[in-house]
Amino acid sequence: MKKIYLIDDQPISNFITKKLLELEGYTGEIIDFTDPEEAFRILKNDEGALIFLDLNMPLMNGWDFLNAMQANNMRHEVILLTSSTSKIDIDKAQEFPAVIKYMVKPMNKKKFLELSELINLPEISAARSK
Repeated sequence: MKKIYLIDDQPISNFITKKLLELEGYTGEIIDFTDPEEAFRILKNDEGALIFLDLNMPLMNGWDFLNAMQANNMRHEVILLTSSTSKIDIDKAQEFPAVIKYMVKPMNKKKFLELSELINLPEISAARSK
């Protein structure tokens, strides 16, 4: 079962995303961080996780996080979940192979349903078919 990491300096954003995952039937491990540097230290010792990452955070922003991932050859899939609607940010996200989706906050059920096809979490598919 794939681990999911939520990295956002706003606890409410992590809470909403976590609740949506749980409501849709995801039963795997969901680990949330409001400190991206702490999250990075943990993720360096993990492999193949799915990360929901905010861009605008103090100390270490999402771009810093993605650059550090690349520099350390970390293999995770990243969904940028941000308040930024800037075309510059959307274009920049395409420069990172780890980024599989760019989404604007807040997460909601409609966005999550669109996303669930992309992230292919068998736990969610199984829960929906019951």
